[in-house]
Amino acid sequence: MTQLSTAAVLRHDEIVVRNPFDGVEAGRVAESTSSEIVAALTRARKAQAEFRHSTPARRRALLNALAAEIATDADALATLICAEMGKTICEARNEVRRAENTLKLSGDAATFLDGEALHCAIVEGGVDRLATVTYQPVGVIGAITPFNYPLNLLCHKLGPAIAAGNAVVAKPSPKAPLAAARLCELAVRAGWPRDLFQVVHGGADAALTLARAPIDLLSFTGGPAAGLALKNASGLVRCLMELGGNDPLFVLADADLERAVATAIGHRFEIAGQSCAAVKKLYLHHSIAAEFTERLLAAVAAVTTGDPRDLATDMGPVIDEPGARLVQDRILATIAGGASLLAGGTREGTLVAPTVLANVAADAPVIADETFGPVIAIRTFTDAQAAIAEVNAGAYGLQAGVFTNDHAMVKLFSRELIVGGVMINEGPDFRAEHVPFGGVKRSGLGREGVRITLREMSEPKVVID
Repeated sequence: MTQLSTAAVLRHDEIVVRNPFDGVEAGRVAESTSSEIVAALTRARKAQAEFRHSTPARRRALLNALAAEIATDADALATLICAEMGKTICEARNEVRRAENTLKLSGDAATFLDGEALHCAIVEGGVDRLATVTYQPVGVIGAITPFNYPLNLLCHKLGPAIAAGNAVVAKPSPKAPLAAARLCELAVRAGWPRDLFQVVHGGADAALTLARAPIDLLSFTGGPAAGLALKNASGLVRCLMELGGNDPLFVLADADLERAVATAIGHRFEIAGQSCAAVKKLYLHHSIAAEFTERLLAAVAAVTTGDPRDLATDMGPVIDEPGARLVQDRILATIAGGASLLAGGTREGTLVAPTVLANVAADAPVIADETFGPVIAIRTFTDAQAAIAEVNAGAYGLQAGVFTNDHAMVKLFSRELIVGGVMINEGPDFRAEHVPFGGVKRSGLGREGVRITLREMSEPKVVID
């Protein structure tokens, strides 16, 4: 099979999106000019001025109506996601289900944006005064989303924003903008107020225009370099940023090896390894390393790659050929540095073979920075504290997974790992839509997750009477 270069191609005023697997056009959207982006924000400001006084019941009804439209349009949405970013059809269907659930949970959360009442008698003259704290919408939110979860990550921004009474102008990745455009159409069909949710399109220039425009909050998911540029561009605007990870999975001596192997496979080869919390580094206790590796290689050999539209395909392509070349270059450089290639290591166009590397150095190219591709890099350890220290010395701190039934080890890893989340007997890529998700250091600012994002997208207001 001959595969084409499949990056989204900018042609004049259109973004042409091609299927990463075969290069066939998946769709196109109009590229937004700077003036069009600013005009969208002006309309959003007007829409939000009316919507800010809406009731929680009204917001919940709108979110549930959009969730219902997603359910009705589920097959078409999954097919669109599969085509625009190469996610297998099974993975795409799961993303659609999760997006529907995210909006429903956001609707539920809208009814629990609780305030509080505080007596002021702690200060002189405050005996008869009561402070009432409520939460008000911030206003207009600029939402910038990546290619890897083009629907659900947008819903993670959109759902809480609407639940809090805000308006949203979203800019999806130019590599996968089609699901976002379709979601906007579904919002209209669901009866949403005009201009409350709008989508603009473009690359880095459009993102910077949105960040510099008169927004009240910027919510971004992407890489650290882009995040820093947007933060600098946005000035004093509040920023929520999920900037990726270089996440470890620790397998201890007493672990359930069968379950740990299945988790490592599922959390690294899902969407061809292009997930921010995927297993980037696999730490195996020396006592089980040989057995675990043998089981892992058998499972890797069973992974089928190919056309993401085929139900028999376990893993599809990475997003484009430059991305695939980068992954392969890091694999080859890591091998040149002394690592052992146990499986894979090859690519055909955008299809990178499921790869396993052993004897990987702590500073090897595949784990020195976040690698968006299907590569499992194995390190072994004997001292848990030393392994934790090695992870903590890294620049990222998103999530970590730990397989053990030793309560003392659970406490140790949970306490000492400098990350946003520790998953016990689970992989680092586990996420529930209502639970806080995010990290420290280069992994980001603030948290996503419906309930906490609802607060992040609200302003506390105090009235003392």
